[in-house]
Formats: sequence, C-alpha cells, structure tokens
Amino acid sequence: MVLTGGNTADTTMLAATLDDICVPRASRGRPRTRPDRVLADKGYPSKANRAWLRAHGIATTIPERDDQIAHRRKKPGRPIDFGTDQRERYKGRNVVERCFNRLKQWRGIAMRSDKLARNYRAAICLSSTLIWIKTDLINTP
Repeated sequence: MVLTGGNTADTTMLAATLDDICVPRASRGRPRTRPDRVLADKGYPSKANRAWLRAHGIATTIPERDDQIAHRRKKPGRPIDFGTDQRERYKGRNVVERCFNRLKQWRGIAMRSDKLARNYRAAICLSSTLIWIKTDLINTP
C-alpha cells in the first residue's frame, strides 16, 4: 500500500504502488515483484501509465475513457481493443471495490480523522488484518 495526501490523484501513484508488490512464491525462489496483469478502472489509462506498464512487460485490462475513445477515432492508429475476453477479466475488478467498501465501514478510515499518516496507515493495516482473519475463519470448513 502507498499512502499519499488526499489531493494526490490515484493515477500518478500506479508505478509506485506496483513497485511495492512482493508476492512469495509457492515453491522456492525470490518473491515475485511483477504481476502478470493489471486490472484498473477508467482513472488509470494515461499515456505515462501505459508506457510504464509496457516497459515492464505487464499486460493490462484498463477500459478507455469516452474522451480518449473519441480522440482515437479521429486519428489513425492502433485502437485499444476491449473485447469479450477483456470484459471477462474486468469482472474480477469488483473484488478491489468490495475491499475498499469493507475498509470504509471503519469510520476512522472513511473520515481520515487521524492527524498523522503513520496512525492512519496503522489503522488500515489493523482493519485489513481483522477483516482477513474474520473472512478466513468464516471460509474455513
């Protein structure tokens, strides 16, 4: 997680967030630091983000904004295809939105009432851990 000020756009923090990824492998070896694919909403399809993802060899599932689609129609070039397979992949994005919704159930997180960033980050870590434990206990047979 990357914590920024409230006035910082999410799209500018995509590269910093992906740089913090560290997923342990099931077998031996170094943890993975690069995802196979990124699912993002219409707030992220900037040229800088797409160039960064392309340079790092990360596939994307990011729908285009309507103004960008209209702009692409005016100029010749390679349109970004958001076909049926992309639509199926994008359905998995609701997991992220549901996660944000669960976190916002905590009033202190939704209101950002903490003065210090470290306290706010600690609250997010604590609430995420409690949600994870509760979900894990419910889903255990």
